Amino acid sequence: MLQIIDIKQDNVITTIATGKLEQQDIEKIHPIIHSILDKGLKVRWYFEMNNFEGWTIKGLWEDFKMDVTHEKDYERIAMVGDKKWQEWATQFMKPFTNADLKYFNINQKEEAKIWIESQ
Repeated sequence: MLQIIDIKQDNVITTIATGKLEQQDIEKIHPIIHSILDKGLKVRWYFEMNNFEGWTIKGLWEDFKMDVTHEKDYERIAMVGDKKWQEWATQFMKPFTNADLKYFNINQKEEAKIWIESQ
């Protein structure tokens, strides 16, 4: 499940992923991304993983399609988790985006929020 949290700035998406992400979880982000792009801004995404188990096949495919389609539309992505595979997944994503992409341990989530919102 992907929970969308408060949006404090016009270009920041804040989410918490739990369990496995499905195709419909990824699809509900599309309108938010397009709303940001319509304002002429680049997307900043805070992606917290809390008891996150990964993606279903359809969820992974939808996420990959979205990332490739919007590779130049992201400015920063903060991946926040507590598992080594989540850190590796963050490193794996780097060639597929022009965003400044950083991994933060779960105990650094306040630092990640400050980084994603800072100018």
